[in-house]
Formats: sequence, structure tokens, C-alpha cells
Amino acid sequence: METKIVPDGRPSIMVTNDDGIDAPGLRALVQVLVSTNRYQVLVCAPYSEKSAVSHNITWRHPLSAKKAEIDGTVAFAIRGTPADCTSLGLSKALFPFLPDLVISGINSGENCGYHIVYSGTVGGAREAFFCGVPSFSVSYQWIVGRSTVGDFTIAAEVVLPIINATISDNKNQIYTQKCFLNIDVPFNVKENKSRME
Repeated sequence: METKIVPDGRPSIMVTNDDGIDAPGLRALVQVLVSTNRYQVLVCAPYSEKSAVSHNITWRHPLSAKKAEIDGTVAFAIRGTPADCTSLGLSKALFPFLPDLVISGINSGENCGYHIVYSGTVGGAREAFFCGVPSFSVSYQWIVGRSTVGDFTIAAEVVLPIINATISDNKNQIYTQKCFLNIDVPFNVKENKSRME
């Protein structure tokens, strides 16, 4: 029997990505968000990797959604692109309310400069922006042989103050409605994080 999804009083955040619902970047971000107990976390992400699909959408056949198990969330895996996932997640077909924020990521590999044109991660955030929902994309500068899966958790922790500020600014109606953010977390985030602490 399905449990009805209802707002629980906390701000809600919907997470998507382009690396797929099982990607370590998404899982690390979700785990950090859930661990704060400050947010109702929703996930609507591609069933498999959809990197470099830009803002591609599915229109020749129906999208399919399957419930996924991610502790502390209501999650769906979508057979579609990141923009499809955001659009479906905001349509109220899966979740009966709009989230306060959409985050696309954490992507494995930076998305800066012209890469934002090709990036499915950025496409997921851009779709939320088109729908009038505050959003940003998050990428981590993965370096083969030097980066580790644990770096995604550090990247999520570093981005958490931006998430908190965005939610607060949106609640106070001072968050700008004319843009979305694209955040690139550098490879040496561990070193920078220890300096901040």
C-alpha cells in the first residue's frame, strides 16, 4: 500500500542529477541533507547515467517512474533525462507539492564555461528555473587517481551553507528569481574546508 506524501512542515528539497540515481555524488548529497533533519528530501533522478544530454527532453514516448529506496527520502527513478526528471518532479504527478529548492548533482566532473551548454546536470537545474522554482547545479572536480568517493560527502558539506542560505532567502522573499546557480566544488576542497574550520 502506498503512503501518501504530504508536507511535514520542513522546507522541501528535490534532488536530481545526470549520473543516475545510484551515483555516489547524488547519494552523498542526499545523505548530508537527510542527516541535518532540517529538510524534507525528495529524489527524482534518472534510472541510468544521462551525462552530456544538455536540456534534452523526452516527447516521443511516455516517461516511466519507479519508486526507489533511499533512506530518509521519497525517491523515484525515471527513464528519462535530467530535465525530464525535474519536469516530472515538479508536475505534482509524483509529489503533491512543489519543493522549495531543486538541486541537481553532485556531478562527477566540473561544469564550468562552455560545459554548462552540454551538461545534463545543469539542464536539471535550468528546468526548475524555467518552472519558477529556485535551483542550482553542483559539480565536483573529480580527478582520476586522486579523488575518492568520500570527497562527494565533503563537497556536499561545503555546499550546505549555500543550501541553507537559499532556503532562508527564499522564505524571506529576498532570493533572486531571475537566475539559477551553477556551483563547482574544486578538487582540493578538503584542504579549503579544513582552513575554514
